[in-house]
Amino acid sequence: MNKTVLVIDDDDMLRRTLAAGLRSEGFNVVTADSAEQGAQILDKLTVDAIVLDRMMTGRDGLGFLSDRRAMGDATPVIMLTALSRPENAIAGLDAGANDYLAKPFQLRELVLRLNNIIRKNDGTAQMPAGLVFADDEFFVRTPENPDAPRTLPLSGEEKKLLIHLTTPLGNIAPAAPMVAKRLRAKLNSVLSNIDIITIRGRGYKMVVLAPGTDNKDMA
Repeated sequence: MNKTVLVIDDDDMLRRTLAAGLRSEGFNVVTADSAEQGAQILDKLTVDAIVLDRMMTGRDGLGFLSDRRAMGDATPVIMLTALSRPENAIAGLDAGANDYLAKPFQLRELVLRLNNIIRKNDGTAQMPAGLVFADDEFFVRTPENPDAPRTLPLSGEEKKLLIHLTTPLGNIAPAAPMVAKRLRAKLNSVLSNIDIITIRGRGYKMVVLAPGTDNKDMA
């Protein structure tokens, strides 16, 4: 069955372009030109995902999404914005967004991310605390600096492995031992609550550590 997506954006041209593009990719699409209209639609219709503009006249995307999450609405959301700084991505994710896409973007990228958040909307574990994925980059947020996320510097192979390990958390992914070792060292240097362990004969797995567990115990 085709998935239904609600596009909420006050830019008429972008909204219509997105709707046409998503329909060409097989989605059923409903549109709203404001957060208020989007809320009215959601009161009557269940959708599989929402594409939400962050900056709109009237109620903005952050406020709208915060309200929906407070109401218990867990519909997956991709937030669109022209604001691409890391702290803006964090704000969107803190408000309840599942993903965050900076403008301009390719339709294919939006489709891939939509399929990803819809597929993951099955109760599986989310990204471990302190680790954030937005705009195709990983960021680290610590309790000491919750509002100042910093980019986690990764090679292409390291990022590819980390994506596999976290979508969803619990995946077992094959990788070259040196790639896994470097990724583990980078994660251990900034986050104490997660680690990467070896699953003999199969690859590697990310685990969330119990409080007080030493990373060395997981080597």
